[in-house]
Amino acid sequence: MIKIIFSEKEIDELEYERYHYPDPKVQRKMEVLYLKSQNIEHQFICSLCRISSVTLVEYFRQYIEGGIERLKLNLYRGKKNDLTEHKDSLEKYFNENPPRSTKEAKNIIEERTGIKRGMTQVREFLKRIGLKYRKVGTIPGKTVDDKKIAEQESFKKDELIPKLNEAKNGKRDIFLWMPLTSSMKDI
Repeated sequence: MIKIIFSEKEIDELEYERYHYPDPKVQRKMEVLYLKSQNIEHQFICSLCRISSVTLVEYFRQYIEGGIERLKLNLYRGKKNDLTEHKDSLEKYFNENPPRSTKEAKNIIEERTGIKRGMTQVREFLKRIGLKYRKVGTIPGKTVDDKKIAEQESFKKDELIPKLNEAKNGKRDIFLWMPLTSSMKDI
């Protein structure tokens, strides 16, 4: 069992920083050390914080090495991504030929680079190179129901046209959420 003696000031700082520090990884470190300061068993700390005993010992080593300031240093940079080497060529290709889906992008990446990645990794890569999802909407087709046609004509004649005329005369403001079609411009 690793023995660490904490001052009251350090315990107070750990207690505060475990909730208020901006980086969640550092918050977890603070939580682990705070629980240690409360004399909780190492096995129970690992269970509560969902970390391994190796990670627990690493956090203790960092604290012994440099105190709370050392815990605040988050030196983890992640793993190297093989797609980074192909970023420029893939970005150029996708800007010229946007994929219709993540699945299509996944297949293109595998075809062009030989690197096989899952859907989530492909989505993240596409976000990183600046591509965004575009939602596609549909325009409702013409109705074939006579009752519905009559209802639409009634709405047009009794509600829409009078309000558009008021807007033309400056008595009403109208905010349209879609572009005017050629049939609406004639009204």
